[in-house]
Amino acid sequence: MLLALEGIAGAGKSTLRDRLLATAHAEDIPLSHIGQFSWLSHPATRTLIRLRAGLGGDEQEAVEAAATDLTLHSRFNIAVALTAGPVLADRLTLSTACLLALLHQQPVDAYVERLAEQAQARPQLTVLLTTEPDVCHARITRRATERRFTEQRETAARLADLYNEAADAWTKATGLPVLKHPCTTHADLEALVNACMEDLRSADGPTPPNKEASR
Repeated sequence: MLLALEGIAGAGKSTLRDRLLATAHAEDIPLSHIGQFSWLSHPATRTLIRLRAGLGGDEQEAVEAAATDLTLHSRFNIAVALTAGPVLADRLTLSTACLLALLHQQPVDAYVERLAEQAQARPQLTVLLTTEPDVCHARITRRATERRFTEQRETAARLADLYNEAADAWTKATGLPVLKHPCTTHADLEALVNACMEDLRSADGPTPPNKEASR
């Protein structure tokens, strides 16, 4: 099973990720963790780094770089990890689609549909953390790290809207579920952990790399 955590910076993804990894390992579920990109293509990597810095550049080049990287990620990282057990992605397709839509000021649906073509990189469950942008901003301001452009208040609010649109487009394009839930309180965190663990327990065991699981 592939599980993806999505949402704006400060939404609670890292907190949920760490809790899921700890809980799964305590139950002897071999949950592993991957990031958003593969970084296996030098040309694609150069384009993705520019995108993450807020430099949109040529739209078609950006889309193809994202698609190329996702293909490599699926083949050489995700598929391999799935042979050992379930995999948790801290950001994946929706985050990339939203970044493209934000920078190129285009509807997010087309980007979701393009990236969803990589069927082996489709999470069987996507969790979208819908924590309010103001709450996320307050959390981020307490961090010692330098702010990225996506963490600015107005940009984060626009991204939050894009994530909701992307989630709907994802389900429409793939038929796969997106669980939308805030991660503001301890009760929210517990509810999210319980929901994800229910799926992980039912899907425990290696997943063949060339077989798309369904839920």
